[in-house]
Amino acid sequence: MTGVHASAQQGFSTQAVTYAQGRPNYPRQLTGWLTETLRIDARSTVIDLGAGTGKFTRLLSTLAPTLIAVEPVAAMGAQLTRLLPGVRLVNGTAESIPLASASADAVVCAQAFHWFSTQAALADIHRVLKPGGRLGLVWNVRDETVGWVAAITEIITPYEGDTPRFHTGRWREAFTGVHFSDPELTCFAYSHVGSPQEVIMDRILSVSFIAALPAAEKATVTAQLRALIQTHPDLRGRDTVAFPYQTQAYVCQRLS
Repeated sequence: MTGVHASAQQGFSTQAVTYAQGRPNYPRQLTGWLTETLRIDARSTVIDLGAGTGKFTRLLSTLAPTLIAVEPVAAMGAQLTRLLPGVRLVNGTAESIPLASASADAVVCAQAFHWFSTQAALADIHRVLKPGGRLGLVWNVRDETVGWVAAITEIITPYEGDTPRFHTGRWREAFTGVHFSDPELTCFAYSHVGSPQEVIMDRILSVSFIAALPAAEKATVTAQLRALIQTHPDLRGRDTVAFPYQTQAYVCQRLS
């Protein structure tokens, strides 16, 4: 795959603002992981690949002044530029990163690698990294041991279709020992705290394949989510909700 999946192009274009509002940030402990495990510091050149609206770019920008965001969806990139006007943004895909070979100390993909988990992408990430460089993969994963979170998954899963998803685990198949070591996992607990509109409605309506739905089907999902908020004993009548996540961070070493 050398282009952008239709669910990403359409869904993220139409819902870029909702994505920026509804997506959770990242746990404070992740800063330590970025500095200690990915070895990012003030001297590092870092590429944020699939940077989206800049949620993760903002965190990286506090650690690495030399930061380049790569994002193929124009509406997402526009949100990033609004949030972080000082960060260099380039239009490109993981299979064709428009940057020089051996130019980066680290490449980081947050909420993104499942979209482009191909041999071609890993080959080009390998190309732009310096010898000894690191690839970091980060996802905020919904904690479905919580009943109402599992209920949300039941509402949206029927619409998933062929959309690439982290939870399938297929992203791991790209790691064949050619370009990178196997991903090594560190986990952090995280809660996204806010109004039900922000942490549930905006978050779920920004899911690519939900955002890309026709209006009637999107209205059905919206109604089901509102009903859950109004009726579930852990959500009913709450002004503030803590949406539980597990942040999963993987490091992969560049092989020579």
